[in-house]
Amino acid sequence: MVVTRAAAALVLLVLAGCSGGTDEGPGDVRVEVGAQDVSARPVQYCDDGERVRYDNAPPYIEVSPDSVITLTVPDAVAERGWGVQVFDDRLEEILGEVDVPAGENRFAEINTSDVVPPAFYLVVVEDKGGDCGEWSGAWPVGFLRAGGDVGGTPSSSPSPAG
Repeated sequence: MVVTRAAAALVLLVLAGCSGGTDEGPGDVRVEVGAQDVSARPVQYCDDGERVRYDNAPPYIEVSPDSVITLTVPDAVAERGWGVQVFDDRLEEILGEVDVPAGENRFAEINTSDVVPPAFYLVVVEDKGGDCGEWSGAWPVGFLRAGGDVGGTPSSSPSPAG
């Protein structure tokens, strides 16, 4: 897994927001874990060169250990490319990144036991470099493994550098 300051900055932008978009956005990301099937709405996206921030709260899913997480993105996101960033339970510390093969709209290679803390977020992030430069689509989803505890509400403040 590769961790970069740019990735952490992207998530802070996700949380802080830049504008107050109100439309539906580019589509939802489908999240399947066991019998659960949840839709995650974007919190930001580049819409025709405009940076748009959506007021969507990320879903939080209670999951069993050792369960496969399947993520399915809209076709337009698959065409551009995407990956998954792994964060702590407060969306403050990036724990790693997972690359998704180019052109794939479905990814099922993350297990609920792959991440050490029992509460964590996965953020589906569209590849940047379009009309909005560094700004790209982001869909956060929270997970809580059985026996875990949620540490609190996600914060938009950066954590101290260590």
